[in-house]
Amino acid sequence: MEGLASVHDLQALSALLSPNNEDEEEDLQPLARMGPGHIGSPAAPSGKNNKEGSTAYVKKYSKNIWDEDEVTEGAHFDDLTDPRPQPEYEIVLKQSVGTEDLFLGLSRKDPSSMCCDSMLVRVKLPDTKASDLVLDVRETFLDLRTPKYKLGLHLPHPVHKQEGNARFIVEREELEITLPMNRPMDCINLT
Repeated sequence: MEGLASVHDLQALSALLSPNNEDEEEDLQPLARMGPGHIGSPAAPSGKNNKEGSTAYVKKYSKNIWDEDEVTEGAHFDDLTDPRPQPEYEIVLKQSVGTEDLFLGLSRKDPSSMCCDSMLVRVKLPDTKASDLVLDVRETFLDLRTPKYKLGLHLPHPVHKQEGNARFIVEREELEITLPMNRPMDCINLT
């Protein structure tokens, strides 16, 4: 409310809220006839050739419908005609903590997801052998294919795709994929 501190500003606001003259009421009449199309900058005259775009964003190639940045990673793996079901899975965020973290709180870690350093993806794959698995991990997408199942999973956080590991547990018929998370502020969050 600091902008309305001067007397001039208060008088201007008073004049807007309660017009005293009939001239001012006549000036307000055209504003009442305005619609949603009148919002924003006025359109360029139709007679002139406007070579610049009307927005600040101008696409490089005018025939492209969207940019590559606008398409989410892993969209090319989606196949709606594939009848294979999606297996059950769960995502667990993990922290590396020691006794100094647990008892003394020296590293400022807390139980929040901001202090997690890796993610564990558990996928239940009944009647599947380890040799049948095809796994592709991207920064924000995980693609897992078997003869019976198909899983295209958009990861909740970016990961280091080259540093992860996976193991198939035969007794539980479960694949465990551990992926270290890639966070831009890791040096601040994890110290």
